[in-house]
Amino acid sequence: MDRCLLFLLLLLMGRNGFSQEEDVCSKSVINSCGDCIKSGPYCVWCKQLNFTKPGEQEAARCDTRSELMKRGCMTGEIISPMNNIDIVKDTPLSKSFDQQEPIQLNPQEIKLKLRPGLPTTFTLFFKRVQGYPVDLYYLMDLSYSMADDLRNVKELGQQLFATLKKITEHAQIGFGSFVDKTVLPFTNTNKEKLKKPCDAKEQQCQPAFGYRHVLSMTSKEDEFKAKVRKQFISGNLDSPEGSLDAMMQAAVCGDKIGWRNSSTRLIVLTTDAGFHMAGDGKLAGILDPNDEQCHIEDHLYAKSNDMDYPSVGQLATQLEKNNIQPIFAVTKNVEGVYRQLKKMIPKSEVGVLSSDSTNVVALIESAYGRLSSKVTVTHDDLPDNVRVIYTPICQHPGPSRDTEGVCDNVGVGQEISFKITVIADECLEERSFTISPLGIKDKLKVTLSTNCECECDDPNNSNHPHCDGQGRVSCGLCSCNSGFVGQKCECAIGDKDERSLRASCQRENGTECEGRGDCVCGRCLCHAMEGGGSYYGDYCQCDDEHCEKFQNKLCGGNGKCQCGICKCKPGYDGSACQCKKSDEQCTSKGSVCSGRGTCKCNQCECKEGYQRPFCETCHGCPDPCQTKQKCIECLGFGTGPFNKNCTTACNSVVHKLVDTFTMTKKQCQLKDAEGCWIRFKMEQLVGEDNYMAEILQTRECPELPNIYAIIGGSIAGVALIGLLILLLIKGLIYMNDLKEFRKFENEKKKSKWAEADNPLFSKATTTVTNPTFTGE
Repeated sequence: MDRCLLFLLLLLMGRNGFSQEEDVCSKSVINSCGDCIKSGPYCVWCKQLNFTKPGEQEAARCDTRSELMKRGCMTGEIISPMNNIDIVKDTPLSKSFDQQEPIQLNPQEIKLKLRPGLPTTFTLFFKRVQGYPVDLYYLMDLSYSMADDLRNVKELGQQLFATLKKITEHAQIGFGSFVDKTVLPFTNTNKEKLKKPCDAKEQQCQPAFGYRHVLSMTSKEDEFKAKVRKQFISGNLDSPEGSLDAMMQAAVCGDKIGWRNSSTRLIVLTTDAGFHMAGDGKLAGILDPNDEQCHIEDHLYAKSNDMDYPSVGQLATQLEKNNIQPIFAVTKNVEGVYRQLKKMIPKSEVGVLSSDSTNVVALIESAYGRLSSKVTVTHDDLPDNVRVIYTPICQHPGPSRDTEGVCDNVGVGQEISFKITVIADECLEERSFTISPLGIKDKLKVTLSTNCECECDDPNNSNHPHCDGQGRVSCGLCSCNSGFVGQKCECAIGDKDERSLRASCQRENGTECEGRGDCVCGRCLCHAMEGGGSYYGDYCQCDDEHCEKFQNKLCGGNGKCQCGICKCKPGYDGSACQCKKSDEQCTSKGSVCSGRGTCKCNQCECKEGYQRPFCETCHGCPDPCQTKQKCIECLGFGTGPFNKNCTTACNSVVHKLVDTFTMTKKQCQLKDAEGCWIRFKMEQLVGEDNYMAEILQTRECPELPNIYAIIGGSIAGVALIGLLILLLIKGLIYMNDLKEFRKFENEKKKSKWAEADNPLFSKATTTVTNPTFTGE
């Protein structure tokens, strides 16, 4: 007995603890009861007259119920709108299919009036009706690779009907077929190939087509057999087929397919190939997107070559909209593709066909069992800022989710339920959405509105005594008559403009009395604070409780808070009076912060660029070796642009001429007006622009060049170059002449002269006589 009492006590404590965690009112700007209700689901309003104390803001009327009651608000004076559930239509669930429209979902219509943020829960019941009708549409791929499958399907009519009869007495079967769009590159567009796209050995081959509706829903086995036996194989070029085109038309052409209003609708897609999807039509120049409309003319899809394939999202939407559940009966080679497709299409199943489709009946029976035994409840057209959480109540529940509730292994005639929690996060106008099981026609219509207004039952007296006879009471607040303002309409503004009167209570940000007081007759009447103090100042901008803290103490315990700023006691410093005044850790080499900062909280606050701890170095400052060059030149050697006013212009530099450097700083150098190099070192003294410089007395000046040597060398060089050029020209001329002479000699050797004399040629005869010759 004691254990039981202890258990109950712990349970009650736990419940109270949870309530305290939940019942939190996070207030923001509260000017009315409506503002309070919109602040959070656990915020309530006290309309009790004189509930607030003098100087206390009216926002104090808004808090949790427990807090208001602690402060003296009577239970009957508390305003807290609650959720309201109104069941509009509640037809009982059907036991079996003995009427035209069986009821599998209860209730059918409900109205909710919710307070923002406050959840409400109701129960939705579902029961699978015994003998519920089934419409099965057999959609078959008739490309050439499915030839043996078609032969077997022609003999499966009796077996299919027998299987469906085991499920329900009200079964119907339809039949359709598909291949692909009859355009390149999907199908060979040669006229002969369009007429007979199969191999030459195939005698019975029908012309190429996209999708053909063969047989509308029928319960006649003979009719199904006769239609299917008239079907022949066809063909196309590429491996993927127009499966999505065919499924889209079968889903949206309900009047032609023959879907019944009250039935479980199944599409059995049998294929051994993948599928084309939206965008593939561009390969054939088809740019118009699929319009999700019915285009069956003379049993053929008339827009097959005019519109692109549908996307998977478009198909999933239409299947869900028309309560159709697809079963993908595919061969092993494409099982993975259709497993991925199943993830994107709710309430679908995948089964693996044998190579010749002999197991298709068993596959359909198994897939139907999985589909029908899994009940998935979800919503459509959910308004923004509304959440729905599903909690299944059944033997095999799925996890609670915001998008759906799932129960597995639900048998025929078994009643299950779902706890449905609806939360509206904001105020909204009346909106409707639906909740329904996927693949089932039955729907629950939910009409939702929000309760964001306060019903305070105020008196109609427009001259209520609580409002100084100059206004009426609205949820405990005074709504003043024209010409009167104030918390209790105590201020008569007369001829003054109320807007200008209130403007005198506003600073630059436009908030009246900083939100911490009431504007009474053009002056701010500041509110009291929860800690016992009050706001003050012309605009209630000040208080003495919100200064910076140090070690969880206001102003570190070493000062007084005045209007949000700590006023420190003598000997203390810092924004929270957390520091003792001392220069000990700021002093180096006898100076405080090197004259380049101020000591606060015993730490240097350096001027821009200088680094802690003592503001000695400045990484971003200009290099003094560059900025002080002109001063070094004039101070050391009396030259440069500052030589006439060197003392005045360079009074920030103390210098001395040395033979060797004693400073450890880096060496600088510059070239003066005479071209000589001056070397020096600089060290920054206390302050920003004070320097000590050491300058080497000896400058490094360059020696003058030997002009005569330069001129002589230039002349000799020119003469030598001229001589070399002449020799080069002479050599080139000699080589050319030698080449011509050798050519002449070769041609001379090759010539052949005739040895015979010309008979017409007479040699010239010359006789010379010596006149002095006597012959003796």
